[in-house]
Amino acid sequence: MAASERRAFAHKINRTVAAEVRKQVSRERSGSPHSSRRSSSSLGVPLTEVIEPLDFEDVLLSRPPEVEPGPLRDLMEFPADDLELLKQPRECRTTESGVPEDGKLDAQVRAAVEMYSEDWVIVRRRYQHLSTAYSPITTETQRERQKGLTCQVFEQDTSGDERMGPEDTDDSQHCSGSPEDTPRSSGASGIFSLRNLAADSLLPTLLERAAPEDVDRRNEALRRQHRAPALLALYPAPDEDEAVERCSHPEPPREHFGQRILVKCLSLKFEIEIEPIFGTLALYDVREKKKISENFYFDLNSDSVKGLLRAHGTHPAISTLARSAIFSVTYPSPDIFLVVKLEKVLQQGDISECCEPYMVMKEADTVKNKEKLERLRLAAEQFCTRLGRYRMPFAWTAVHLANIVSSVGPQDRDSDSEGERRPTWAERRRRGPQDRGCSGDDVCSFSGFRPATLTVTNFFKQEAERLSDEDLFKFLADMRRPSSLLRRLRPVTAQLKIDISPAPENLHFCLSPELLHVKPYPDPRGRPTKEILEFPAREVYAPHTCYRNLLFVYPHSLNFSSRQGSVRNLAVRIQYMAGEDQSQALPVIFGKSSCSEFTREAFTPVVYHNKSPEFYEEFKLRLPACVTENHHLFFTFYHVSCQPRPGTALETPVGFTWIPLLQHGRLRTGLFCLPVSVDQPPPSYSVLTPDVALPGMRWVDGHKGVFSVELTAVSSVHPQDPHLDKFFTLVHVLEEGTFPFRLKETVVSEGTMEQELRASLATLRLASPEPLVAFSHHVLDKLVRLVVRPPIICGQMVNLGRGAFEAMAHVASLVHRNLEAVQDSRGHCPLLAAYVHYAFRLPGGDLSLPAGVPPATVQAATLARGSGRPTSLYLARSKSISSSNPDLAVVPGSVDDEVSRILASKLLHEELALQWVVSGSAVREVVLQHAWFFFQLMIKSMELHLLLGQRLDTPRKLRFPGRFLDDITALVASVGLEVITRVHKDIELAERLNASLAFFLSDLLSITDRGYVFSLVRAHYRQVATRLQSAPNPAALLTLRMDFTRILCSHEHYVTLNLPCCPLSPPASPSPSVSSTTSQSSTFSSQAPDPKVISMFELSGPFRQQHFLAGLLLTELALALDPEAEGASHLHKKAICAVHSLLCSHDVDPRYTEATVKAKVAELYLPLLSLVRDTLPRLHGFAEGSGQRSRLASMLDSDTEGEGDIGSTINPSVAMAIAGGPLAPGSRTSISQGPSAAARSGCPLSAESSRTLLVCVLWVLKNAEPALLHRWAADLTLPQLGRLLDLLYLCLAAFEYKGKKAFERINSLTFKKSLDMKARLEEAILGTIGARQEMVRRSRERSPFGNQENVRWRKSVTHWRQTSDRVDKTKDEMEHEALVDGNLATEASLVVLDMLEIIVQTVMLSEARESVLGAVLRVLLYSLGSAQSALFLQHGLATQRALVSKFPELLFEEDTELCADLCLRLLRHCGSRISTIRTHASASLYLLMRQNFEIGHNFARVKMLVTMSLSSLVGTTQNFSEEHLRRSLKTILTYAEEDIGLRDSTFAEQVQDLMFNLHMILTDTVKMKEHQEDPEMLMDLMYRIARGYQGSPDLRLTWLQNMASKHAELGNHAEAAQCMVHAAALVAEYLALLEDSRHLPVGCVSFQNVSSNVLEESAISDDILSPDEEGFCSGKNFTELGLVGLLEQAAAYFTMGGLYEAVNEVYKSLIPILEAHRDYKKLAAVHGRLQEAFTKIMHQSSGWERVFGTYFRVGFYGARFGDLDEQEFVYKEPSITKLAEISHRLEEFYAERFGDDVVEIIKDSNPVDKSKLDPQKAYIQITYVEPHFDTYELKDRVTYFDRNYGLRAFLFCTPFTPDGRAHGELVEQHKRKTLLSTEHAFPYIKTRIRVCHREETVLTPVEVAIEDMQKKTRELAFATEQDPPDAKMLQMVLQGSVGPTVNQGPLEVAQVFLSEIPEDPKLFRHHNKLRLCFKDFCKKCEDALRKNKALIGPDQKEYHRELERHYSRLREALQPLLTQRLPQLLAPSSTSLRNSLNRSSFRKADL
Repeated sequence: MAASERRAFAHKINRTVAAEVRKQVSRERSGSPHSSRRSSSSLGVPLTEVIEPLDFEDVLLSRPPEVEPGPLRDLMEFPADDLELLKQPRECRTTESGVPEDGKLDAQVRAAVEMYSEDWVIVRRRYQHLSTAYSPITTETQRERQKGLTCQVFEQDTSGDERMGPEDTDDSQHCSGSPEDTPRSSGASGIFSLRNLAADSLLPTLLERAAPEDVDRRNEALRRQHRAPALLALYPAPDEDEAVERCSHPEPPREHFGQRILVKCLSLKFEIEIEPIFGTLALYDVREKKKISENFYFDLNSDSVKGLLRAHGTHPAISTLARSAIFSVTYPSPDIFLVVKLEKVLQQGDISECCEPYMVMKEADTVKNKEKLERLRLAAEQFCTRLGRYRMPFAWTAVHLANIVSSVGPQDRDSDSEGERRPTWAERRRRGPQDRGCSGDDVCSFSGFRPATLTVTNFFKQEAERLSDEDLFKFLADMRRPSSLLRRLRPVTAQLKIDISPAPENLHFCLSPELLHVKPYPDPRGRPTKEILEFPAREVYAPHTCYRNLLFVYPHSLNFSSRQGSVRNLAVRIQYMAGEDQSQALPVIFGKSSCSEFTREAFTPVVYHNKSPEFYEEFKLRLPACVTENHHLFFTFYHVSCQPRPGTALETPVGFTWIPLLQHGRLRTGLFCLPVSVDQPPPSYSVLTPDVALPGMRWVDGHKGVFSVELTAVSSVHPQDPHLDKFFTLVHVLEEGTFPFRLKETVVSEGTMEQELRASLATLRLASPEPLVAFSHHVLDKLVRLVVRPPIICGQMVNLGRGAFEAMAHVASLVHRNLEAVQDSRGHCPLLAAYVHYAFRLPGGDLSLPAGVPPATVQAATLARGSGRPTSLYLARSKSISSSNPDLAVVPGSVDDEVSRILASKLLHEELALQWVVSGSAVREVVLQHAWFFFQLMIKSMELHLLLGQRLDTPRKLRFPGRFLDDITALVASVGLEVITRVHKDIELAERLNASLAFFLSDLLSITDRGYVFSLVRAHYRQVATRLQSAPNPAALLTLRMDFTRILCSHEHYVTLNLPCCPLSPPASPSPSVSSTTSQSSTFSSQAPDPKVISMFELSGPFRQQHFLAGLLLTELALALDPEAEGASHLHKKAICAVHSLLCSHDVDPRYTEATVKAKVAELYLPLLSLVRDTLPRLHGFAEGSGQRSRLASMLDSDTEGEGDIGSTINPSVAMAIAGGPLAPGSRTSISQGPSAAARSGCPLSAESSRTLLVCVLWVLKNAEPALLHRWAADLTLPQLGRLLDLLYLCLAAFEYKGKKAFERINSLTFKKSLDMKARLEEAILGTIGARQEMVRRSRERSPFGNQENVRWRKSVTHWRQTSDRVDKTKDEMEHEALVDGNLATEASLVVLDMLEIIVQTVMLSEARESVLGAVLRVLLYSLGSAQSALFLQHGLATQRALVSKFPELLFEEDTELCADLCLRLLRHCGSRISTIRTHASASLYLLMRQNFEIGHNFARVKMLVTMSLSSLVGTTQNFSEEHLRRSLKTILTYAEEDIGLRDSTFAEQVQDLMFNLHMILTDTVKMKEHQEDPEMLMDLMYRIARGYQGSPDLRLTWLQNMASKHAELGNHAEAAQCMVHAAALVAEYLALLEDSRHLPVGCVSFQNVSSNVLEESAISDDILSPDEEGFCSGKNFTELGLVGLLEQAAAYFTMGGLYEAVNEVYKSLIPILEAHRDYKKLAAVHGRLQEAFTKIMHQSSGWERVFGTYFRVGFYGARFGDLDEQEFVYKEPSITKLAEISHRLEEFYAERFGDDVVEIIKDSNPVDKSKLDPQKAYIQITYVEPHFDTYELKDRVTYFDRNYGLRAFLFCTPFTPDGRAHGELVEQHKRKTLLSTEHAFPYIKTRIRVCHREETVLTPVEVAIEDMQKKTRELAFATEQDPPDAKMLQMVLQGSVGPTVNQGPLEVAQVFLSEIPEDPKLFRHHNKLRLCFKDFCKKCEDALRKNKALIGPDQKEYHRELERHYSRLREALQPLLTQRLPQLLAPSSTSLRNSLNRSSFRKADL
């Protein structure tokens, strides 16, 4: 992508206006866009103040609708059926109601019966489900709406692999020419192949000449097709965390159930079967020591065994034959046991005796024990016949449920609920209702386990002394221990099979605990399953919803030890007596198994011969509806004689006792220890308790309590709480009017009634929580009744309003407190919410009935219209009658009349409002905690009042009396004040209150005067604003206010509330509006701007006044986006999210689907456009990614702020820049482009917020009426229009398509939102995130505003949000994401395109159009350059064609850069793989040429630019497809041939030439493709192409830049820098020709110090180029700015390559330019970089720290290499490259190309004899070479850098002997030195340079010896003089020099060459030189030894002496050889000798 794509629209509309302009404009326009924002409005009301809204109702009356009935008309007013009253039948689980219907019921029962049978009364707002509060837009709903999207086709998805497209692979077949061809010799074959290609389809209408208007119309019609209807459906759903308005209707109250378990008893089998056995099941919780279910009785006996009891059995009811039961467990815990108890028929003998046969006898021994068994059976038969009605305990066992539920076994019980921290309200709010399970004990859940079938084999026999529950709990606790005592007991063996599974949802054939049939119950004859009543382990807070009235009786123990007579086998009989006669025993005792359903009496099991037995029995009774004073339980104690004796009765009564069930009207329950009378009690005993000593009665144990029994009621009629009982009793007495009556010990008369009632109200709060919650509906109903219908006592009306209100507050508070765990997301108690929504009704359906008469129920049919009440009542009501002071309109006729009228005037909402306003502080505090409840009560009361009183037709202003509205005003003000004052003390409460208040006002909008509600809203806002000025932390308050606004705006009729259809009234006065001052500068409209239109697009007074709510919302957004706003990032997100959420809801709302309606809705958001336009600098810079923003724009972005104030006039050149004119001569403002630092002030928006804001802008642009946008655009000033275009540009960048690859990549990166460290750790372990990324991520996350943004992973890393937190997405999901992203990108781009068209039409006729059109074209070009779908591109290209045809001068007369960019884009699309894109791109390119031709009869400019573009494209694009581009070239040719209009001109011919030329360039690049993997060959080709463009500077520059970027990619920074230096030299040459500026470099000569190669660029001379010719050197680089850019890049590359000295040289050329421009900011940066460079040079002076390069000579031999054959190169490789590495690389590369067996590496470096090589093979010879310098050069090349830069000569040495071996004896060892010279100096613009000269020198053996000795001497000298000294190195060198064992060591060399004087005088000189070398060597050895002696420690003394000894021996040996004298030295005779000496004195690289 070209570097120019993010260029601010600087030439045309300067994007950031410089400082003077800002100052000037601010004077004219009262401040910058930001500062004006707070104060902008035509009425002068600043944004921080809320403007007074219009009176809604008046507006509707005064402005009759102008539109026809239809969807638009519906926007005007709420629908007529907005509110409706529904009667929803109460859900009944059972087929029968279960509510008693018998006779006279007392008031308490009647109230309960009424309550449990009434329907729910629901007021429904018909359209509420359309509100954002009730229909959330979630990822799931979005996914649903995204179904059926069409898949957009994108180039990047079709290209297969990133680098190689599917069609690229066979490109070699299309290429012509051979590697030997020069770049321009592709010849006729290429032309021929182009002619034979097939063209793409042509656009039929392209060559027609149509009127521009028609073209535009046609384009627009095409653009309208196949558009996505809802833009926001393609964008991620709004953030749920912010959805404060989210709410849902509460669930209707239902019967409470815990987790349900189904237990089926399958079979019970003993070793012997002789008698019936009966079973009982129940659940016990060991930890709570509580039985947690009632008993379930089952009978698994066979029919034959059951037959034994025929004598006693009635026909068993089907309900008693159940074998399966459903148990409910509310608090699952690991301590729950299922206990099975077995009983048998009573028989003689204690339990142990009776168990014996079962323990001893085995089934296997049946035959053996036949007689015994027969005896036992006979005995059993007798007992069954005689004692069949009595039972005895037999055996028991228990099943530990936790083991079954979790296969893991019992879980630890650490997480006790008490110890757990209660989550804060805010956390609960986030958590949402679905997350809430049970509390901490939920360690073991009984809901989802695998069903299990158990076989229980061991039973424990019952022990007579240990039958009580206490004993059972001990046994159970013991069972859990590993060493259980029970295990040691001998068991009763049996097999009980039971199934345990989670209970299914709707099980058939279920019976409720009352034995009612639970739906579905298909057939009454089916064997039922019983639901077992739960006795929860702890309190369960749930209201009663159905009638239940059960009594459980538990006899515990009996003590008859002191009772005389035969009382041993004791049975207790229980009866429920309705009177004292035996016949009055009621059949209310539930039967057990295989018996009748209800019985009149029941017995406890008998413990044989035990005078004080314990019992475990449970009797279940159904309480009659009406319990009276006479009802009592009667217990009779019998002695049962087991042995039949003559004259002895079977059962003898031995005692009697009873319990009266009512006491003072209360049901008696609890534990009783009763005395037992020996005699039958006397008459009338039942009203007394047995504690009363009746005369003449005998008592067991002297009237002491001997019988312990417990009564428990499970009743939804009797509260069993003294406070509740008293309250209900008083209320019911009042209703019945039965005075006086007894209340406990006192008698209450009518006189004391009021006092009692007030006391009772006050003590309600003391009621125990469980019954209070259970009876909460009853209590609240009664309290409401007391408020609405004040009781009449002694003929006086008693106003209990205050007491009742306080009681309601306390009840609500208590209910809330006990149900905190299950609050919903808003902190509401679902139970209270359900009460208001379903159960609450106005007492007495018909208000006109006098008191005392039971109210008639209002039928659903009569609810909506007339309930037949007198009209006088309406009159009385419509006058303002307040509860506190009723002004009666009619003279009362009678007392009754008056009373009924007053009663009618009490309205709950009025009373509630009044009481709340006047309440005391204590109560007010309680009410505030639960304000929502009272608000909702009031709202429902008001709604019912309107619906039942048929006031919906009344005008809203008359619906409620003034006093009531005054109370509401006071109430809203006080609650608002509480919100504001508590925000710092108790933020949680403040949040809740704030939301409650907002919802209350939102609800009021549906029922009352809307203008009045708006005034309340305004008052609240003003309250907040006042507080904001002094608030210590305004962000918290602002957050609350934003939530408040968001809730208000979530109203389902939000659009209607904004009066969308009434035209805005413009301000009355000629006001000082911001917009109106622009009238003189409005550029594009012929007349002055329309104030109406302007005020629609600004947050103007009229806008905020009429669109009140939208105004509030957008004002919040404007204030949040204000740069001075605090807590910004958090508020940005909130405000933007609110707007986004609303727009989403408009998109899904069926009422707004029509385009006209949606346009009206969009009008409410028009100011968003101006708002975002002014916030532009602070939006996330999506387009500023890598390389997209122009390098030049960022290069010199200086802010001109510091130049002083220039007075009141604008600097003319700046003004021109704004207006888009050419720059004033001599001004250099053009350099300062790019956004200035000042404009970016304020907190920048995060990527996510910016993207959301932009999508909202696009929504408005998409849905607003185009004509309106047209008028708005016409009124904009130039800078505003510029910013608008910038905004559109940003939209394109933000929604650019990422491609499927990106989604896969993101998926593999596994970015997670989660911040928990566990996930991080996993990531680190899995290695998906490295430590460095982690660090980068952390640093990114440190927000400048602390922790205010909800810390999620900062989305600035990636611009798309992942839709879910799941990391590994499936392929389908990724496909779907890519599909949606593609559609979003397409739609966003099309919306931008529509807007661009509107802007073009707007400015067509204006004078300043060029500047704007240039900017429009830039945006269009950007859109064409980014990743776009085929659909968009065909529209985009159509628009581009239309634009160019209308305004050709835009491209051909103005800026070349636009034309260049356009050519590049079009060419790229010509090479597309998608045919439709190619079709349109070819058409565009053809028209471009034609237009250029028509203007000037040649199209040199386009030719030039197209050629350049092609080069640029080919050089930089990797997955570029030539084949497709060729087809496009052919298409263009075809157009030229078919264009009749230009037949007579040379146009077609010129097109043909151009096409063939392009075709050739393509062919060259095919070769480049072939060498893609061979970097050297590729660079050579690029180099060759660049050389080919020597005559075309623009193209050469392009290719140099291509080479630079390729080098940078390969990491060759030095080479990349050289390319940039060459490019800069090229530009400098051109600039020098153009003008003679002192500060500019004088052509390429100036750059010689940087590189000697740069002189190549001086080829640009006058004969090649005259700078004035059109189209030449017109690129943006051929400017001073361009030169600066190139130099900066060169410097950057040099720095990266570590060549800091060169950086200095580059800056020497750059600094004068910057100085001339006075660009001190840049100069400061440059000098800073220079300082860094010099510092680095200092620190790395030795050079070891900087490694420059390693050089190798590479020779290629063999025909296979083509034009490389017999070529020698020097390769520059990265430093520290070993010979093996380069050898391996080249061998591998060429082997891959030619085949493994073809390539051979020549291992030596001897000259290659070509004739000896195999012609079929390819040989490569690689030798390491070192840079070589002549002696004179070394004087200048002082530093390490000098010796590694500008290298042309390289040296390598080859040892050899005359016989061909490499190494031999010293005498025959020769050496060949080869010196290579290259064509250019390293580093160059490529990494291999051809060898141009080769020189060889052969050294004789003696010369070799001299070189070796010189080298050794140098090494010694270096080791000796090293500072700091290195003892180890010194010793190593010494050892090598003087050590005795050195092979071919110094001594041997001397002995070989110096032992005798040579005969040949020519060798004297060498002989002498060697002697001198040895002398020097000895001297250096001596120095080294001396140095070593100074360095060693005492431990090395011996080693040193050894070295000295070796040295002295060596010196002695050398002495005679060195002292002999030579004959006189001869003068040198040949130059070659001198030369050879000269050469030999050179050293190898001095390292």
